[in-house]
Amino acid sequence: MLATLAMLMSLSAAPMPMVAQKGGGEVDVELVLAVDTSRSMDYEEVRIQREGYVEALKHREFIDAVKSGLTGRIAISYFEWAGDVVPDSIIDWTVVETEQDARAFAAKLEARPVNTQRRTSISAAITQGATMIVANSFHGTRQVIDVSGDGPNNSGNPVAPARDKAVEAGIIINGLAIMLRPSGAPGGLDKYYADCVTGGPGSFVLPVHKIEDFSVAVRRKLVMEISGLMPPPTVRRIAANHPSSDCLVGEKQWQDLFDR
Repeated sequence: MLATLAMLMSLSAAPMPMVAQKGGGEVDVELVLAVDTSRSMDYEEVRIQREGYVEALKHREFIDAVKSGLTGRIAISYFEWAGDVVPDSIIDWTVVETEQDARAFAAKLEARPVNTQRRTSISAAITQGATMIVANSFHGTRQVIDVSGDGPNNSGNPVAPARDKAVEAGIIINGLAIMLRPSGAPGGLDKYYADCVTGGPGSFVLPVHKIEDFSVAVRRKLVMEISGLMPPPTVRRIAANHPSSDCLVGEKQWQDLFDR
């Protein structure tokens, strides 16, 4: 485990923000919510995104999914990212097994100020999420990083190697592709996420095309992640053997803009 932690942290040029570890024990899922707050989304979109997570965490479907597991409890944590992880955005690992637990976690998220930052480093988000998972004291049947974002990686390390190292450590990465406007990813951002971001057994990408659909999409994704249900055919799955997206498209676009 220590070797895996060192390997993951070595992927980042900057030290990964860490959190104090509390409690531990058996859980059904260790779930990290990694939420994009880059400036490619305006303030209103970031606010609605936040509200979507808060609503999903308090919804009866989420609570029922938690209770339906073998242990009836999950460990959940949260952070925001853009060009890097936002250090003061980290909400430490919390055990959720009751409606009160879920509402308390949602209240912590709701109390956070809504801010945006520059650039997009999905690789930093994956590395942070994986580091938090391997460093905690929980023992989950599954370990999942839930990444939401509205554009391709354009900052920090390349995303595919970070994804591969996390998957190698036994972590599942799912994606919520926010497709409110063109992202510059040929074939669509959901295709880019499928080919370059998500990975692990049963991984999937859920696209969001309208901001008013966000809370339903988040709830749907959380329920699938917690219950371990296979996503329906309409949800894009990772094409493990046939990646066709250019996983460096964001870096190339940024360099082209810089050169001009």
